[in-house]
Amino acid sequence: MATNDSLLTNIDHVAIAVYDIDAAVAYYDDTFGCTVTHRERIDSDGVEEVLIRVADSYIQLVTPTRDDSPVAKFLAKRGEGIHHVGYRVTSVAQALEQIKAQGHQVIDEVPRPGSRGTTVAFVHPKTAFGTLIELVEEGKASSSQPSR
Repeated sequence: MATNDSLLTNIDHVAIAVYDIDAAVAYYDDTFGCTVTHRERIDSDGVEEVLIRVADSYIQLVTPTRDDSPVAKFLAKRGEGIHHVGYRVTSVAQALEQIKAQGHQVIDEVPRPGSRGTTVAFVHPKTAFGTLIELVEEGKASSSQPSR
């Protein structure tokens, strides 16, 4: 699709998988003077997350809360490091439909509630040059959307 209208409006966050979230928070505080702006446990994904604001985006530190979570599997296979990049979009539903129509593989077939009241969906790294991409729509997530 050749267009100047980008689906992506901003970088929402860069997610970093860590074993010890409190040690990672201390590192960002001690080293860079960054403080936590949001902390949440997301039982449906089996993670605890911390958001550290950097300008208009976030560093998202994620740690597993159970052994079968995707982040636990990531850490077991690859160790600590960048897990995914979150991009803001105006509409996750529209972005997902366009991505699927172009033949790209997605993890979430429909948008779902994310942290801090967002709506999210993941694009599979197999068709995104090895990068797990999270689409993030700001605002209140709809309670009618399925969660996983």
